[in-house]
Amino acid sequence: MILIADSGSTKTTWCFADKKNDRKQFILTSGINPYYQNESEILEKLKSEFIAELPDIGAVYFYGAGCTNPEVNRIVAKPLETFFGSGQIEVNTDLMAAARSLCGRNPGIACILGTGSNSCYFDGKNILNHVSPLGFILGDEGSGGVLGKTLLSDILKKQLPESIISLFFEEYKVTPDEIMENIYRKSFPNRYAAQFSRFLYQYSEKPEIRNLLTQSFRAFFTRNVLQYPEAFHYPIHFSGSIAWYFQDLLKETAVSLSLKPGKIVQDPIEGLVEYHLRSV
Repeated sequence: MILIADSGSTKTTWCFADKKNDRKQFILTSGINPYYQNESEILEKLKSEFIAELPDIGAVYFYGAGCTNPEVNRIVAKPLETFFGSGQIEVNTDLMAAARSLCGRNPGIACILGTGSNSCYFDGKNILNHVSPLGFILGDEGSGGVLGKTLLSDILKKQLPESIISLFFEEYKVTPDEIMENIYRKSFPNRYAAQFSRFLYQYSEKPEIRNLLTQSFRAFFTRNVLQYPEAFHYPIHFSGSIAWYFQDLLKETAVSLSLKPGKIVQDPIEGLVEYHLRSV
């Protein structure tokens, strides 16, 4: 039995997988992020959320937001080893999760488009090239956070037709002051902005909204993907909610740049399970 986990700051999807019996069991818990939790807090979270009796686990493969270097990864690895009683613990980035899930053991470009965005060139074993996403303020092109931020800016600066602006305020019942407060003074402005990507999806047939989306996706490709020389030779794969819901426009934008769209999945966990079961 092996255990695979894909974790963000909000939620963690766990899968207990047994190749011998072709059995899988999925469990959802709250998120684990070593930048916000220490070892004891992670261990207590595991104890409180895994209430059923645990099977014998041979190995744990944990992929998470914030798991960016060996020192930080140990903050996650130690409580995992203590709680699950397994000596084989591998902690890796959410970008590696996307790469292994989408590419398997083949080379390709793996991308994440969710609340934030990310990308890499994966040679089938390792991430060989990575353009830093730079986060919500300086980068994250094509992400839910930046799509929402662009929409809010266009709404407040009246860059969209009055009909769309009226629809927005009727639907969300927010004031310009509340928007400014959430973006500039409260925690996680990217999450706040990302919620408005639903509005963009709902009205994506309107030319002005479609143009906003196309420009943001084009920026993601030109400022990130096109920096990989391999991008013209291998498919461009995606995981994440934004990629999933806007996949038709995303594919169209990729093709317009002479890129070949690959797999698009909402969640990488199924691909990760397949990747690790083939290794057992």
